[in-house]
Amino acid sequence: MKELLFTNWHLMRLVRLAFALFLFAQAYILKEWMFIGFGLFFLIQVVFNLGCGSNGCTIPNTKYNKDE
Repeated sequence: MKELLFTNWHLMRLVRLAFALFLFAQAYILKEWMFIGFGLFFLIQVVFNLGCGSNGCTIPNTKYNKDE
């Protein structure tokens, strides 16, 4: 778990962290507690390094030959 948290930090992971913190602050300031759920969604993506990579969320296009 420690390795997961402290390695492989990239720009998109930092953007998600900033957005999660922004949503938590807005939930507190505006008293709109629904924002906490959205902030938790992005925070979970940051902690576990989930989400789409640089190729996007596409399914690999592989062609299989029936003879193989």
